[in-house]
Amino acid sequence: MENIKAQYGEDDLNEFKEIILKKIARAQEDLDILNSAYKNDSTNGTDDTSPTFKAFEEGAETMAKEANVQLAIRQEKFIRDLKNALLRIENKTYGVCRVTGNLIQKQRLLLVPHATLSIEAKKKQ
Repeated sequence: MENIKAQYGEDDLNEFKEIILKKIARAQEDLDILNSAYKNDSTNGTDDTSPTFKAFEEGAETMAKEANVQLAIRQEKFIRDLKNALLRIENKTYGVCRVTGNLIQKQRLLLVPHATLSIEAKKKQ
């Protein structure tokens, strides 16, 4: 008896591919917004206000920039994970749990299209 590996069919893979491409486009737009916010160095016209307020303003601006950088890093990782999912679709290995080797439930993949673990494997982590 042959060892037949479980995998999703062409229709399912195309459906997942469409979802992933839309998510990548949306994530890239968000990343562009974060990057432009991060690179926007306007002083917001605080030059004529008191030095204490200006220092507070700069501190808040620095914290906001750091938060944007963290969000941008997370967004870049998300895009990379989605692109890797596209590679798995091309290789016909998409939707297969990397721990159990079983198919990941379709509902899970529709919600988290870049998932590489089944719910069972994820719970064991």
